Amino acid sequence: MELTKRQEAILEIVRSNGPITSEQIADRLSLTRATLRPDLAILTMAGLLEARPRVGYFFSGKSPNRIVAQKLRRIEVGTVMSRPVVVQDDSSTHDAIVAMFLEDCGTLFVVDEQGLLQGVVSRKDLLKLNMGGPQDLQKLPVGIVMTRMPNIVTVEAGDSVWTAAKKLVVHEVDAVPVTRRVARSDGKDGLEVVGRLSKTNITRLFVELGEST
Repeated sequence: MELTKRQEAILEIVRSNGPITSEQIADRLSLTRATLRPDLAILTMAGLLEARPRVGYFFSGKSPNRIVAQKLRRIEVGTVMSRPVVVQDDSSTHDAIVAMFLEDCGTLFVVDEQGLLQGVVSRKDLLKLNMGGPQDLQKLPVGIVMTRMPNIVTVEAGDSVWTAAKKLVVHEVDAVPVTRRVARSDGKDGLEVVGRLSKTNITRLFVELGEST
């Protein structure tokens, strides 16, 4: 969050003298209350200042970075995730490449006939395959190159965006499947793919947060 010089001056006055009324702040800046009203509203809505009737304004103790972090912890993955791009586990590597090209994505989720997660294929996986020498991609099953369960990083729609973003960084992946736990036909638990969270989703969210401040 980028503050104006006047907003920074208001913060410093409140930090040093709070609680303090809007009239007192205006006097210190040689401005009218009406002039300060929009700045005080922005600082209060942003969480940097708090206000109490008949008491005045006081500093919340929160930094702009901390406020952004708190917002990320409150936003759920389900509100920013994208539609997942999936291929069947009996697909060929050629089919996976075509799907990745047509959908313009860098990660595919491999599912079985029940739509449950079996693996993940990234653009890097397919590049490594190509560098390994000539391959008959029509005959090579996608299962040869995919990362299999349980070695797949997943998130749920109710997880915070902060938690999901941390997984992207720690595990050095471009996207993770958003899943929910369901019962398989054999009675065992499985993971149904309901979305995709990528670095692009995170970047778009940061842009939206920046535009809203």
